[in-house]
Amino acid sequence: MFVKFADQLNRREFTKASALAAVAASSLPAAAAKGYVDAHVHVWTPDTDRYPLHPSFSKADMQPPSFTPEQLFSHCHPVNVNRIVLIQMSFYRFDNSYMLDMMAKHPGVFSGVAVIDENARPAREMVRLARQGVRGFRIRPHDQTPDQWLEGDGMHAMWKAGGKHGLAMCHLIDAKFLGSVDKMCERYPDTPVVIDHFARIGVDGQIRESDVASLCKLAKHKNVTVKISAYYALGKKKAPYHDLVPMIKSCIDAYGVERLMWASDGPFQVVDGHEYAPSFNLIKEADFLSAGDKDWLLRRTAESVFYS
Repeated sequence: MFVKFADQLNRREFTKASALAAVAASSLPAAAAKGYVDAHVHVWTPDTDRYPLHPSFSKADMQPPSFTPEQLFSHCHPVNVNRIVLIQMSFYRFDNSYMLDMMAKHPGVFSGVAVIDENARPAREMVRLARQGVRGFRIRPHDQTPDQWLEGDGMHAMWKAGGKHGLAMCHLIDAKFLGSVDKMCERYPDTPVVIDHFARIGVDGQIRESDVASLCKLAKHKNVTVKISAYYALGKKKAPYHDLVPMIKSCIDAYGVERLMWASDGPFQVVDGHEYAPSFNLIKEADFLSAGDKDWLLRRTAESVFYS
């Protein structure tokens, strides 16, 4: 019933909103349009009166206490990163208000990945948020098993709506969940799929070849893209992050640069002794990449998924 309801929504409105989002992106100042894209950043504000936290979180959970767009710009602008894909922060759960307000405040700069309740008419909510510039929806297993987490009616409604409207299912998962994603890609081949942070391969310090092979196996599905991101959290977890290069090369061999996108995972890339520039420079200064390769990884892939 969820998808049937979404089918009845005004397609003209959705198409108009998509066109407006594209115009906003194309109307950036020339310097910004030539800059790079960070495909994954979280922002939040200490103003919890205006933007309340979900009851399961407290102010003590906000570390750092603040990461507003202005704070983000101080890190990304020096390396010419001028557009950013905002990922809804868990502090706010299903209330995407702060992210949406920041997108509206900085037109053309931000795209958005929202979090919604898969059991509350998700297809309708996806279309509503798409009208406000959202281009993806974050999903994660929480405490469910690989066999469980994608099997609910609401999740299937999301995947079907994603395929119909070109809205990405953005996965925060570990490698053990890649097989279940593979099955859903078989069932919904038109649905854009994004895998965040290499499927967290190396988060325990070990980059296992079997896990990398599972991630690369998904490349057979033409609508799967991968964020090569969150360097601070993977492998040796130490700049200049060169230990991650073999995994990056494996992903390039499997997906091509056209289906990979760099991202920082700010603000976590700029705390606990880590800095923004080394993450960016791992790609920008890589001697195994051509200028064209770098342009795809640092700009064009994210544009195609989140700014079209």
